[in-house]
Amino acid sequence: MKEIALLTSILLFAFVSCQKQASVEPEVVVPIVEKVQFTVPKNFPKLTYDLSQNPITTAGFELGKALFYDGILSKDGTISCGSCHIQSSGFTQHGHDLSHGINDLLTLRNSLPIQNLAWQPTFFWDGGVFQLDLFAIAPIEAHNEMDETLPNVLNKLRNTAKYPPMFAKAFGSTEITTGRFLKALSQFQLMCISANSQYDKYIRNEGVTLSDDELGGLQIFKQKCATCHAGELFSDFSYRNNGLPIGNPEDTGRARITLNEQDKYKFRVPSLRNVEVTLPYMHDGRFRTMEAVLNHYEKGIADSPTLDSQLKKGIALSAEEKRKLIAFLKTLTDELFIENRLLSEF
Repeated sequence: MKEIALLTSILLFAFVSCQKQASVEPEVVVPIVEKVQFTVPKNFPKLTYDLSQNPITTAGFELGKALFYDGILSKDGTISCGSCHIQSSGFTQHGHDLSHGINDLLTLRNSLPIQNLAWQPTFFWDGGVFQLDLFAIAPIEAHNEMDETLPNVLNKLRNTAKYPPMFAKAFGSTEITTGRFLKALSQFQLMCISANSQYDKYIRNEGVTLSDDELGGLQIFKQKCATCHAGELFSDFSYRNNGLPIGNPEDTGRARITLNEQDKYKFRVPSLRNVEVTLPYMHDGRFRTMEAVLNHYEKGIADSPTLDSQLKKGIALSAEEKRKLIAFLKTLTDELFIENRLLSEF
């Protein structure tokens, strides 16, 4: 009996010890990460971004995604890249005319969507950045966006328990450098590909049809809009003065970069993909509806030294044509992109 009691005591002690050990060192649950693979859509043109210089890996993408949604990139921890680029709004700032940064300060312009950046030659409304890997520096160091410095951001990342192992997994060592940081952010943004709208499936003959109004709108679009909003990306990425009355005289557009008088009040032609959810429109977000945009282009516009010549007389559009155009533009909404959990914060 004594031996049985002793054995029982030993087993009870071992059980309690294991329980205590488990409470001190809980099991680490590693989330299953979906394998990431960059694929060029069949109807898209040749890439602009050189993937050979920054191959996308699952670990690199996951690191970039964590950084994209982390307020640690800002001075006080309140602003992340995802604060101004919200997925449900096509990675724009959800209805703000001008984007809001740290301490709710206003920036000069409306937030552009994060989509199809691998095909984009320059960035921002004025083309002030010419390479995606340099893109994040501007908002991080802008006083009215994140109000931080890149060296401070890197030091904060080095002092976390989270990020050194993620950098090691993505790049082979725990070293956190400017290049690795920026390339990781690029890997996430490069995967923000919008190419599965109703229009795309129709063009690729994937069993989707367009209505008579949508097809009519497509024909009107090709005749009257496609000069600027060209190709499958729906932008020629040029900079144009589209005749908007000057809102903020301090924002001279492309001329802020080139210092060329001929570039005054020229702004990049934005893509029209997901235009239904990326309102408001124009560089300063002055129009809240697609109807308002079409009304602007319909009327004749006073001459200006830098005004695009095609717009001086206005673009003739009947009420019926506007209705069909809007029906077509809505076919560019990519629900799979907007709801893609791979790109979501949670």
